[in-house]
Amino acid sequence: MIKYQKTKGLTDKLTHYCPGCTHGIIHKIVAEVLEELNLLDTAVGVASVGCSVFSYEYFNCDMQQVAHGRACAVATGIKRVLPNQPVFTYQGDGDLASIGIAETIHAANRGENITVIFINNAIYGMTGGQMAPTTLPGQKTTTSQKGRDCALQGNPIKISEIFGQITGVAYMERVAMTSALNYRKVKAAIKKAFTYQMEKKGFTMVEILSTCPVNWGMTPIDAMKWAETEMTKYFPLGVYKDVKND
Repeated sequence: MIKYQKTKGLTDKLTHYCPGCTHGIIHKIVAEVLEELNLLDTAVGVASVGCSVFSYEYFNCDMQQVAHGRACAVATGIKRVLPNQPVFTYQGDGDLASIGIAETIHAANRGENITVIFINNAIYGMTGGQMAPTTLPGQKTTTSQKGRDCALQGNPIKISEIFGQITGVAYMERVAMTSALNYRKVKAAIKKAFTYQMEKKGFTMVEILSTCPVNWGMTPIDAMKWAETEMTKYFPLGVYKDVKND
């Protein structure tokens, strides 16, 4: 009797992610959801620029690589040409909340029927650990070596709170990769986002608080604890928009 087997939603390619990074687990969850909803054969994913730049090698569905920040613009084009196929983007906080904020917020405002998987680890991971739009107050990075000073560098952007106010958004939830229990909540949120898309309800996004042990200068265990105790203080978990409950 088979008790567990790898999802068909992932290829056999070994991932390049650092030890303790939760990108790999999130990939697995997204892939499982696509398989369980019978969307794998028709899904089209859009890979962003950042640590997840090679995600097109890991997801076992059609994938499109795009320029930095342009994922939602390209996903919009794909969805309008293929309106009955599931289309999703997979983006980090630098890609989505900085260079891609215009494309993302306008896609949401138009109510584009796509799903965005937004990974928030509060730092630029791939390019060396610079301060990101989501870097916490006082958090040290290579470009904020004394800690983020909000008076000089602005406040961290709260994406879920902002997008939860947009009319075209059908579903917006913030979850966290900090425990086995929370992993289940992550999967439930992603499944709801794809379900709403297939029901043509509009734009859906799941923000996932993630870890970056290497650039945070922490062990994987300490990074998980820091995400649980510090990130969730500034970025509270919860549902920020759900058209079924509004």
